[in-house]
Amino acid sequence: MRSQSADKPRLRPAQVPAASHPSLFLLAAGICLVGLIGVYLFFVRTTTGQYIDESALEEATALAQGRTAKATTQFLDYLPVISLVLASAAVLFVAVRFRRRLAAVVAVVTAAGANLSTQWLKADVFDRPFRGISTLDFNSLPSGHTTLAASAAAAVFLVVAPRWRPLAAFGGGSYAVATGVSTLVNQWHRPADVVAAFLVVGFWTALGGLAILRTGTDWNTWDGYGEHWASSQLWPLLSALAGVGAAGVAVYSLAQIAPGSAQHVSTVNYLWAGACLIVIFGYLLTVAGTVLFGGAAGRRPRPELQSAARRVRGTQ
Repeated sequence: MRSQSADKPRLRPAQVPAASHPSLFLLAAGICLVGLIGVYLFFVRTTTGQYIDESALEEATALAQGRTAKATTQFLDYLPVISLVLASAAVLFVAVRFRRRLAAVVAVVTAAGANLSTQWLKADVFDRPFRGISTLDFNSLPSGHTTLAASAAAAVFLVVAPRWRPLAAFGGGSYAVATGVSTLVNQWHRPADVVAAFLVVGFWTALGGLAILRTGTDWNTWDGYGEHWASSQLWPLLSALAGVGAAGVAVYSLAQIAPGSAQHVSTVNYLWAGACLIVIFGYLLTVAGTVLFGGAAGRRPRPELQSAARRVRGTQ
């Protein structure tokens, strides 16, 4: 005869805990680190990389006197204030309103770590050797302005509830991409400088996100994509489409100056390709972060499991 306990239905756990696979966050941080090293080694340490990067910067002079350059210059002038005010206001509001003080501290440490790392790498770690390319002789990788914008967006992304993260990722990613492209148009930074900044912020966001999800399991839960308009799959889809579109434009631009093509001299082809590289990496990391944090967030009990659990408790 089976025991009474054997007749009771076996229930799945009421909730899947947040960050149940922390190795994924460590892997993401490792990928960003390897990517950062790869970007530096190719675009700074090789002749081909320096030529591509510098060509994009030089071709930006075609836009230097236009309205686009003036608008982006004003944007970059106000960028530090905009980033700090928006990020501080959002993090402070969440910390006070929802009592996520520890998450706010981790978010601030994450942003500060990214910005300090960028300045340290640029000044003391990375150098720019001469490879026969006419260029500035000092290293500018990673971009400080881009790091500031991306880390501010990351801080907001970290402290909001999971159902708001898809929207926060798209909005913050777009803000960071716009910043990166603006630094290129204004000849403040080469494309590789911007991509490196994205990877620095990605590294710190993965580590900070792991800490927040492991220490804030009570609020890092959701019902999955579509439970709220801010958690719609539309947001990562828009990011993916932007990245794919930019890849198409980059391929077309470079194909115009490829060996055997009718056009032999680039006028703005490298500029377009460099801007597209920024868009591709910016939105690629946006989608990756959305998927990583969405998959790692805890799952609330499904209604049918809650009902079954109540029936079992009623029979005991």
